[in-house]
Amino acid sequence: MTTRIAKKRQAATPKSSRRKFLGGAAAGSVAAAGMGFPAIVRAQTPINFRFQSTWPTVDIFHEYANDFAKKVNDMTGGELKIEVLPAGAVVPAFALLDAVSKGTLDGGHGVLGYSYGKQNALALFSSGPAFGMDANMLLAWHKYGGGKELLVKLYESIGGNVVSFLSGPMPTQALGWFKKPIAKAEDLKGVKFRTNGLAIDLFTAMGAAVNALPGGEIVPALDRGLLDGAEFNNASSDRLLGFPDVSKVCMLQSFHQSSETFEITFNKDKYNSLPDKMKSIIENAVEAASADMSWKAIDRYSQDYIKLKTEDNVKFYKTPDAILQQQLTTWDDIITKKAENNALFKEIEQSQRKFAERAVAWDMDTNNNRRMAYNHYFVKKAAG
Repeated sequence: MTTRIAKKRQAATPKSSRRKFLGGAAAGSVAAAGMGFPAIVRAQTPINFRFQSTWPTVDIFHEYANDFAKKVNDMTGGELKIEVLPAGAVVPAFALLDAVSKGTLDGGHGVLGYSYGKQNALALFSSGPAFGMDANMLLAWHKYGGGKELLVKLYESIGGNVVSFLSGPMPTQALGWFKKPIAKAEDLKGVKFRTNGLAIDLFTAMGAAVNALPGGEIVPALDRGLLDGAEFNNASSDRLLGFPDVSKVCMLQSFHQSSETFEITFNKDKYNSLPDKMKSIIENAVEAASADMSWKAIDRYSQDYIKLKTEDNVKFYKTPDAILQQQLTTWDDIITKKAENNALFKEIEQSQRKFAERAVAWDMDTNNNRRMAYNHYFVKKAAG
């Protein structure tokens, strides 16, 4: 009996020792990893997405598209790689939505106004006075006020096979570049003018002969006399694209695009095939890129605004209040007519109006007058 028990104990010893060894080995592996020994990692093939922007490589907007892509690429550790191509690399700028929807491209960076021809309600996310909201407020409406759900509904109505994200609040855009200052609304009559989105309707109603062109084609058209005036976006883009080479007059402030944002789109099938982790990274990268862009814009636009005045000899004029007021009055007529024939247009317009009524009131009552502070610190006062 004693012998059999002893034999069982001896037989059990190697197994017990093996279990202890494996347990110790596992602990040792953890310790080794903590000490810097290389771990065995299974190689994973990265997912590659081909993006196209609607901007020339020289434009700061294309830089913003690259900034977004870099954030995604870095945050995924290279598991997802977004390659950004400039406008025209695969399709023309105005054909981006179709290309992403069909899967010709995996995604893109542009503005909703460029898809105005598909459904004019899309331009409500980028054109017009937005009831006094700036672009950051419009992004707030989009995320928290029902705008995102309405945009999904809008894309479904036209068969758009895309997942859309809005980002990058743009500052108020200039009325435009002209041969001479625009002193009154009548000065716009007959002017061959470039704009896009619902601003086409606005400037047409104010008497201009409008031609919608993508960013890279505007300055050549001005140079050849095909346009008398044009608007694009901001001091940096306008300077990089060559506007001061063909015009020395720029009218600041306008309601035609005072709340525009960028749109980042993905082909819905490609996006839905991604792991949830990558989808989450993309959603957060959009907001990170949006914040970063708004800060970069303040830095770069303010520098280029000074260069336009001091190095390029551009004369800036504030758009007269009478013209701004006429824009608002004309806009009222435009949205009334559009809403009569487009139920989605009406639904989006009413949603924006409701959000703006409280958001703009809060903003005006809460925030300080920057002009007062600026004058106090930087405007020289007359002696005595």
